[in-house]
Amino acid sequence: MAVSDGLRPVSRLVLASQSPARLATLRSAGVHPEVLVSGVDEDGVVADSPAALAARLAELKATAVLERLGDWPDDAVLVGCDSVLEIDRVAYGKPGDADVARERWRSMRGRSGVLHTGHHVLAGTSARSATASTTVHFADLGDAEIDAYVATGEPLQVAGAFTLDGLGGAFVTGIEGDPHNVVGISVPLLRELLADLGLSWTSLWSLRP
Repeated sequence: MAVSDGLRPVSRLVLASQSPARLATLRSAGVHPEVLVSGVDEDGVVADSPAALAARLAELKATAVLERLGDWPDDAVLVGCDSVLEIDRVAYGKPGDADVARERWRSMRGRSGVLHTGHHVLAGTSARSATASTTVHFADLGDAEIDAYVATGEPLQVAGAFTLDGLGGAFVTGIEGDPHNVVGISVPLLRELLADLGLSWTSLWSLRP
């Protein structure tokens, strides 16, 4: 495929994430990656700030998958992502169980937080990293609404205990920044990182796993 502006086409794309929301976001943008789950233990990772934590987790996921793949060509792309919600300078990932999710929502209802998503992109021996941050405003939910939402199971396995593209969307009153980032991957940022590596975003439209 010929690509303009001096950017090279991508021959392969691997997403190092098991998130169905990230995969759906990419597919809706015309991008169909292979999916390989990293197996990184997120609970044991620490960093100086929530944004730095998201970046570190994204890097760990990408490098863990790369170790399984071996030699990686310059025109093949491996993407690792991870998200955390920051409220009062504290990072919140997946709550894991209903009690934690319930308490999270009781503490963040009627408030705002910042959803950080780290992106780590590998192409050959080159790498680019960046973190996208989006402010999220939450509705002032009553206890019954929180209990009903937690009972669906949706908030248990997503960063910050909410979704924008699912049942939780009714409880988000506004955002400031890239909405894709809240879902789990910033498509505009990923395009910029690829360009910085000399690779074409539009060439991804023709790729299939």
